[in-house]
Amino acid sequence: GRCVNRKRIARLMREHGIQGAHRRKRRSLTRPDSKAKPAPDLISRDFHAEIPGTKLVGDITALPTGEGWLYLACWLDLATREVVGYSMADHHRATLVVDALKMAAGRGRLRPGCIVHSDCGSEYTSSQFRCEIAELGLRQSCGRTGSCFDNAAAESLWALLKEEIGTRVWPDRATARAEVFDFIETFYNRRRLRKHKVFGYLTPAETRQRQQHALAA
Repeated sequence: GRCVNRKRIARLMREHGIQGAHRRKRRSLTRPDSKAKPAPDLISRDFHAEIPGTKLVGDITALPTGEGWLYLACWLDLATREVVGYSMADHHRATLVVDALKMAAGRGRLRPGCIVHSDCGSEYTSSQFRCEIAELGLRQSCGRTGSCFDNAAAESLWALLKEEIGTRVWPDRATARAEVFDFIETFYNRRRLRKHKVFGYLTPAETRQRQQHALAA
């Protein structure tokens, strides 16, 4: 409750080595493959869907640990904002995003012809990823290189992730994995409330259940 000049606060913080909490500068992982022809943009910044399993957006982020980077790939359902598939590894090769997509498909939540949207990174333009999409009967969509707005829904997930679990350096990958798992499965999918235009304030998991019941009726 005391009034103190901000310059004095800044000086005391410097003297005691105190630094305010802030987000790290984002480390871009997008490495476009110059030889690969990107898929068309089927989303066109329309991040809404009425039916679960018809539109997914995906991206990769990196978390710093004492053992090196831990890479996380996620697929977000635009109808429910639920993370339906994710994968973590010490690399960001094509298998990372393929494994996350297999998880989403394995949960039985993707409809035939579901749009799978991402950036133009080499992981998403690889033949391995495209073969997996074709095998699952999905449709690939890519935003423009260097335009974060073309994949804004996935970017917002990373912003929330960094706010909730922090931007520190984890002691090892196992600790970071555990915190990411807890964030997705315990907090984000099952406890975080979001405003739905029809159902009101529900978690992503509750939104999916309501929409499935509405479709069944």
